[in-house]
Amino acid sequence: MDVDSDAVASDPEASEDEIITAQKVLQTLEEAWLNEKFCPELLPHQSDVVECMMEQVQQMEDNIRRLPRGDFRVVVHRLELDRIRYVISNYLRLRLEKIEAFTAHILERENDLSPGECRFAREYLAHLETHLRHLALRHMPTNIQDLDHSNMTAKPNTSSFVFLRVKGEVSGVVIEGDSNNRDEEIDLETGSQHVMQYRPVAELVRAGSIQLI
Repeated sequence: MDVDSDAVASDPEASEDEIITAQKVLQTLEEAWLNEKFCPELLPHQSDVVECMMEQVQQMEDNIRRLPRGDFRVVVHRLELDRIRYVISNYLRLRLEKIEAFTAHILERENDLSPGECRFAREYLAHLETHLRHLALRHMPTNIQDLDHSNMTAKPNTSSFVFLRVKGEVSGVVIEGDSNNRDEEIDLETGSQHVMQYRPVAELVRAGSIQLI
């Protein structure tokens, strides 16, 4: 049931192009959410998609208020709005959890962060360093009071396995072998599903050729 398009269509001034845009934005948001949910590292932010979807949510709210009281469509549209809000809030929460877990590492790739996330990450790291200095480092000898980010930075486990679906045919994916096996090169067919380590497909996920599921 495509309640999203129904809600937009309830506005007599909404054009067909606007309906298609709402559907596409929601699809893009859901794909970004699933990728972030199942990806071990932080992916490039989709703040433009989130902002656009929030505007669509407001428009849908306005359309619902114009429906007759007691209209069954109100209940259905409200359920869909709740689902969309959950996707948005969970997507943002997942990103914040990763930023808190891998702050220093993530700040090395600032382009993956939205401006707001970047400010949060910098402030979080500064507060963390201040806390560590107050709690422990100031009680240690002077020569070991400096924080070495290279030794203390937590990094995501890109060797973890992910379940994925191929959106567009990909050739020449290199699967790293262990000490007893050579590297293997494989082709991924459109629509096929696989379980494999995240590292070999990391850039494909970022490029949108692969969907984590």
